[in-house]
Amino acid sequence: MNEPEQHVEKSKIRVWDLPVRLFHWLLVVLVAVSIYTGLTGGLKGMDLHMVSGQAILCLVAFRVLWGFIGSRHARFVHFVRGPRAMLAYLRDSRAGRAWTPGHNPLGALSVLAMLALLAVQGTTGLFANDDIFLEGPLAAKVSKGTSDYLTFIHHLAADALFILIGLHLAAILGYLVVKRDNLVTPMVTGRKVPPAGAGAEDRPFASLRRALLVLVFVACVYWSLAAWL
Repeated sequence: MNEPEQHVEKSKIRVWDLPVRLFHWLLVVLVAVSIYTGLTGGLKGMDLHMVSGQAILCLVAFRVLWGFIGSRHARFVHFVRGPRAMLAYLRDSRAGRAWTPGHNPLGALSVLAMLALLAVQGTTGLFANDDIFLEGPLAAKVSKGTSDYLTFIHHLAADALFILIGLHLAAILGYLVVKRDNLVTPMVTGRKVPPAGAGAEDRPFASLRRALLVLVFVACVYWSLAAWL
């Protein structure tokens, strides 16, 4: 490895911990499975659709909890900001001075919207029906009218999710083309190279044991509720 490569390697800082990266890519796979099976249908396809939807719910619950006890850049307090911070970020961005190791204040809106939509999508799917022979695992717990209404919300949220995914992909492409900022690679490696003079700190990641405990907790709560209901 030559000297410039050594310098770049040393200048990389930790941004996304392994739990966040695994959450992200598992979510990508599960959402793709849910979209495909939801559009193609069929008994086996819809069975898989329900399983992937429930797995997405567990992942969303994990990410919400990890947003409070995870590594620095995974915590909501470090990237969810108010309108003043968002306007300041826009001004700095136009001036070419804006840089954040993790999610920026505007990206935080996308994260929150995605988590909220997936939570709505997964929850309503538990009570949904197709008016023929398929229904969610909790559809029998509510009236037909309520199930029909939640099915409508489920489909509406799906349309909103398609739009949000499109905007998310467009933002990734925009950052790559306009700002020469690759957002995908750090979500694979966990590390990012800060611009000169950014002064970003290389902070340690949260322990994997903590992430496993959170995941086990989420799974136990979900299956306990499913069994109780």
